[in-house]
Parts: sequence; C-alpha cells; structure tokens
Amino acid sequence: MDAAIGNPASVRQNEANRWFVLVIVCIAQFMVILDATIVNVALPSIQHGLHFTPSGLQWIVNGYTLVFGGFLLLGGRASDLLGRQRLFLAGVFIFTVASLINGLAQSSGMLIGGRALQGLGAALVSPAALSIVTTTFSEGADRTKALGVWSAIAAGGGAVGLVLGGLLTESLSWRWIFFINLPIGLIAAALSVRYISNSRAQERPETADVAGAVTVTGGLLVLVYAIVKAQAYGWLSGRTLGLGAVAVALLVAFVVIELRSKAPLIRLGILKLRSLSSSNIAMLFVGAGIFSMFYFASIYLQEVRHYGALRAGFAFLPFTFGIVIGAVLSQQLISRIGIRNVSTIGMIAGVAGLLYFTQLTTHSSYFGGVFPSIAVMSIGMGMTFVPLTLLATTNVDAGDAGLASGLFNTSQQVGGALGLAVLSTLATSRTTHLLHNGVSQSSALTRGYHVAFAVGAAMLVAGLVVLWTLMRRKDLEQIDASEVPVPA
Repeated sequence: MDAAIGNPASVRQNEANRWFVLVIVCIAQFMVILDATIVNVALPSIQHGLHFTPSGLQWIVNGYTLVFGGFLLLGGRASDLLGRQRLFLAGVFIFTVASLINGLAQSSGMLIGGRALQGLGAALVSPAALSIVTTTFSEGADRTKALGVWSAIAAGGGAVGLVLGGLLTESLSWRWIFFINLPIGLIAAALSVRYISNSRAQERPETADVAGAVTVTGGLLVLVYAIVKAQAYGWLSGRTLGLGAVAVALLVAFVVIELRSKAPLIRLGILKLRSLSSSNIAMLFVGAGIFSMFYFASIYLQEVRHYGALRAGFAFLPFTFGIVIGAVLSQQLISRIGIRNVSTIGMIAGVAGLLYFTQLTTHSSYFGGVFPSIAVMSIGMGMTFVPLTLLATTNVDAGDAGLASGLFNTSQQVGGALGLAVLSTLATSRTTHLLHNGVSQSSALTRGYHVAFAVGAAMLVAGLVVLWTLMRRKDLEQIDASEVPVPA
C-alpha cells in the first residue's frame, strides 16, 4: 500500500486498470442489453424461418425473460458467495454458448431452449457485473461517473439493438443477431480472466438458495404456458386447470422454501415495507402493459405495413430518446409536484399512447399512427420508471439495498413476461375469430393487436390504482422531502 502511494506510476496504473475493468463489464452488459431488443425486429423473419405459430412466437421473448427474471436474484446471491469474477465469467460463457445454439437452431423448440439458456447467462452476468463496478469504484465522484457510463450503455445497447437487428436480418439473416454475440462474449471472457479479480462479499450468505430460484422460475414458466395454451385447451379445461394447479404448487413451494431457508433468496419480511411492495406491484402491471408493445408493433409494421427489418428498427428509435427525455423531466418535476404525481402523469401518458395504437388501420402511416404513440408513451415511461425506482429503493435499510433493487428488476421482467402471455393469447384469439369470419389476414391481425393495446392500457390503469390505494402519504414523505431543494 505504502509503495503504491509513493509510486505515482503505480497509482496511475491502478487507476487505468479500474477504468479498464469498467470497459470489460460494460462490454458484457452491452451484449445482454443488445439481445433484449435485437430480437424484436427479427421476429417475423424467425417466425417464417422456423415455422412458429402465432401463439408460440412469444416464447422467443418469454423464454429469455422468464429465466432471466427468475434467476436474477440467484445471480446476485451467487456472486457474493462464489466470487464476482467467477460468476461473471460463467454467465458470459453460458450466454455465448446459448447464442451459438440459437444461431444454429433448426427448430422452434431448439431456439426457445437456447433463449432460456441465454436468460440464465444474463441472470448471472448482470448482477455480477454491477457488483464488480460498485466494488471497483468507491463512493463518490468516480463511482457516480462509472454508474453514469453503465446507464448510458444500457440506453445505448437498447437503441443499437433495434438498428443492428434490422441491419443483420436484412443483409445476412436472422441467425446473425445471435452470432454477433460470439466475438463480444469471447473478448469479454478473455479480458475478465486477465484483469478482474474474484472478489467476494465480506458477509457472504450461507447458501445461494438454488431451490428457491428453481421453484419460482418453474412456477412462472408453467403459469405462462397455461395462459398461452388456454386458447387451444379451453380456459376451464382439465389440462388448463391442471397446469394452473402445478404453477400454484410450485409458487407455494417457493414461499415455503423462503420462509424456512437460513439464507432465503427473498427475505419475505421486506415486503411489509409499503413503499417497496406497492411500487413493485405497480411495476408488475406497468411491465405487463407496456413491454409487449415492441412485440406487437414490430409485427404490425412488418406483417401489415410490410416494413423491412431495418426500417422497423429505425421506427422504434424514438422510444429510446423519449425515455431519456421523460427521465430528465421526472427528476426536475419530483421536487416540484411530488413523486406520486409525476408517476401518475407518466402512466396516464402511457395509457394515452397505447389507446392511440388502437386506432391503427391496415393503411396507417408511420407519422400519422405509430410515431405519435411511441413519442407519448416513451416520455410517459421515462416519467414512470424513475419515480417507481425511487419508491422501490428508498426507506430500505442499507443491508437490503441489493435485494430491493433485484426485486424491482425481477418485477419488470416477470410483469413483461406475464403481460405478453396474456395479451398475445387475447390478440391471437381475436385474430383467429376474425379469420374464421372471412376477414382479411392484415385486417384480422391489426384488430387483434387493438385488443392487446387496449388491455395493455387497462394494466397501466391498474398500476396507477395500486399506487394511489396502497401507497400512504407517510410512505412518500421521505422521498418528497429529500427531493425539495434547500433554500439558499
């Protein structure tokens, strides 16, 4: 230590190494974020290439999302227990191998399995990578700067994914949206072995609670499968009810495991904190209503309006910029009108955007039909995510900060997956009914999407009701007070 202090060259070397570590973990995080959006614009090409059914297509998204959300908390726990570099490397390896499987997939089942494996890799990479950043940079200006870079990578990765997905799909094939991960993953893995140390938490958990992660993920997967198959089996059929019973049994088993575990994945007592539980339930509804928008709008643009994949990718770029604008606005408005009012404005804007989508026709222009919805909805979501994140992480003890953050991220993923399952089932049912009555393919698809957008808007309204009925004024006082500027 003294030698390092007395040797300016050594200090500069350590400083350079810290920022190089940030570059390495950001490369991996970029890959994970990229994959979350790059698939959306390739969905129609994948559907035709591997002969997915309309109801089965959603599993390309949900296979990834459910496993990612279900194992996210396990990834954070395991990185503390086994070492951050070790989990980061394992996650990158799994994600890269899964990408290769997806690129070579010859059937819908093979692709869905590969996407689920990708979700597991992402669940190990993301919490380990963020933990590496926060332990590499001590609190203060450097950590703030590092987390700023981290957040920029998240926003940039989403935007690049939309355009890159379209470019690769059009110029090569949809398989290259997965092959692109191979060089990124190999570079990140090689550099992590050389430059990232395998640090562990000072107070390590007794177990990683694999049983908890497996039961909750299994329960959610079976629940989504039951919802998807309900259209074919019948909502009250023996098979649908049986699948529902299995899902409930697995989720109940998860609760029992958490109550009895010495080191539970989720300490259920934290849910007694009203601000945390209310914001997570609200986020569950928001995720259910809004995240499937990309799915339906992308298929609408390509299957109904006959956009190419690249053009469809550019069509969604305003969403990224709108979220940034909404996030900046929310930070300025919270201190003036209060955190709940800001999130209310954001959710109402989201509802307005989704309802405007229900006015789309088979001949709607981009700037007359799609762009206004994206603009209003994206700004509204930026004004929703920031307040809900603050609500979910404020009033929480320092020792539970990681758990609170993980729960909120899990609510986003699980809400998005459940929402897509419900909305896709309703949209497919409506489309099928119209086709049987002689309505044209494009018109039936569009009117089916109208149902999805309308129900998605209703889910946002439900989130708003949760925020106003479950959240008490005293739960908001600490946040609103901390955001009020101190008079000069």
